[in-house]
Formats: sequence, C-alpha cells, structure tokens
Amino acid sequence: MRTLMLMRHAKSSWDQPELDDLDRPLAPRGQEAAPLIARYIKKSKSQPDLVLCSPAARVRETWQLMAPILGQPVDCRTLRTIYLGAPSRLLETLRRASDEVQTLMLIGHNPGLGRLAAGLCGTGPKKPLERMRSKFPTAALAVIDFDVARWDQVAPGAGRLRAFVRPKDVA
Repeated sequence: MRTLMLMRHAKSSWDQPELDDLDRPLAPRGQEAAPLIARYIKKSKSQPDLVLCSPAARVRETWQLMAPILGQPVDCRTLRTIYLGAPSRLLETLRRASDEVQTLMLIGHNPGLGRLAAGLCGTGPKKPLERMRSKFPTAALAVIDFDVARWDQVAPGAGRLRAFVRPKDVA
C-alpha cells in the first residue's frame, strides 16, 4: 500500500508584479492556510516520509510553514520537474520515488497537479471526488491510496481518494 499526498501551494502574492513567477512569495492568506493543512495532516496521522517540492518560492514557503507543525523531520527535495509540470511529467516523477517511501507528498502547481489528482483517482467518496475534480484550490490537499507494492506501479485510475481537504474545511 502506498499513499500519495498531492498539495497545491498556498495562495501566492501578486503585490510585486515585476517578480519572476518562480520568485513570487505567499500572500497573507497563504501564510495562514499552509499551517491549517499541516495541522490536518498531523491530526490524521498521515505524515509523509518524503516531500517533493517545486523550486518556486511560494511552494518552498508553503512547506517551510508546514514542516515545524508536523513535529518530526521529513526529507524534502526540490525538483524542477514539478514546476508547472504536466500530469504525465508529475506521474513520472512520483514513479521514481524509492520503494522505502510509504507516504509521498508532492507540493506543486495547477493545472497539472489538479489534473494528476483527478486522473489518478478511480474511486473514493462521491462528494470529495466531485469537489476535487471541479476545482483544486490553493492549499488544497488530496490524499490518495494505491494498492501497489512499488511507486512505479502507480497508474491512472488506480487510486482511491481517501480525503480532499481545503483550508476552509479545516479552519
């Protein structure tokens, strides 16, 4: 059994339009949302073994606000392939995860992240599936279980959505 946690970065700031997209920080709303999701993760006892992040400042800041709340150290790797990655590229990235990792978290961007989540989930609770497929907002988290022995066996439609949580659901 493998668990994948897909999270879209928290709300970013557009206060400095001259900044390169990679350099945009979080907005105050994003700074509040990331810890809410971290507290949900801690409470649900689904802590990741490994976190893969986009190099964008807003993604790294999202994780930096979450990590201390989780309590125990989690290895975090920044991968350029996650930045604005297409669903197929994101899938290939997670398929390369070590088989020692039971719970993998990927923090990235839409539209690729939301499309990946929708494509991976073949089953799950109807209402959360519908919400996730219609909109994957900032700081939302999809927790998807796969009945596979290795990450390279993860396939479209093979996942079961365990939870889809938005900041407003846990505020």
